[in-house]
Amino acid sequence: MPPEGFSLPAESWRWPESTWRGHVDAVRAGRRLLPERWPDGARVAVALSFDSDHETIPLRDGETSPGRLAQGEYGARAGAPRILRLLAHYGVPATFFMPAVSALLHPEEARAYTRDGHELAVHGWIHERNMLLDHSDERELTARALDTLTTLTGQRPVGIRTPSWDFSESTLDIMLELGFAYDSSLMADDEPYEIVAGGRPTGLVEIPVDWIRDDAPYFTMDRYGSARPYTRPRDVGELWRDEFDAAYRAGGVFQLTLHPHVIGHRSRLVVLRELLDHITAHRDVWFATHAQLADTAGNMLNSSASSHPASDAPEHTP
Repeated sequence: MPPEGFSLPAESWRWPESTWRGHVDAVRAGRRLLPERWPDGARVAVALSFDSDHETIPLRDGETSPGRLAQGEYGARAGAPRILRLLAHYGVPATFFMPAVSALLHPEEARAYTRDGHELAVHGWIHERNMLLDHSDERELTARALDTLTTLTGQRPVGIRTPSWDFSESTLDIMLELGFAYDSSLMADDEPYEIVAGGRPTGLVEIPVDWIRDDAPYFTMDRYGSARPYTRPRDVGELWRDEFDAAYRAGGVFQLTLHPHVIGHRSRLVVLRELLDHITAHRDVWFATHAQLADTAGNMLNSSASSHPASDAPEHTP
């Protein structure tokens, strides 16, 4: 017998094929969306993104101590301005996924993103765990976040990244109902693809993420938990350069997810600067917002040249 309070996992080995196949097919990667060439004849697309979570991580969990909130405030007070200056120095656009509560706490920051030519996209209301919400609550929070960012900036976001980097049973339907052009939360490929639901194409572009192209797993610190920074920043920079180099050789996409309260520290921002030095040393690079990338990828949806499924798509060679 399991100890008191411990529940056994579902006996999935007892599931009939219809059950396990139904779970797998609910949300799946469809056709890979890669053009023969990127805009302006570029060989590789680079899509930088920043999740401006700020104070919403502790607030989501009901943690209201000044220490925890200050750790998030650093992202708005120090990290985001440094990042904007760095992007301006290189003249490259980025996408900022911002919880609505972060935007309400820092409205001038949200407006600065769009004013400086960057994209502002939805990242939940208060960085909620959408996997724990029922349909009505998840839809309400997503719609409220969308409306809040639209009101603050005068521009309606076209993209979304779920705070949990995951889908509940309702998430995809909510995204389609609210008219999003793309999502950036799933990890089925290195390259953009069309999301398929129950075997049917949805028309929704996925710009995949991955934990290895995210700063938080390497640098997160939680004094009361087990999370501790365990990697030298320059070691992470080398990993990201290798990711870019591989994308360059394949003619694909290099997508990166960063957080102002994580990468925005002085010793870590050096790594991003060195990475941008490496990327911009290549002439045939297209820096794009996630919306621009999704728009280009979306043009492939009606193209027979990209009709093969992602699962057996060959390596792309321009």
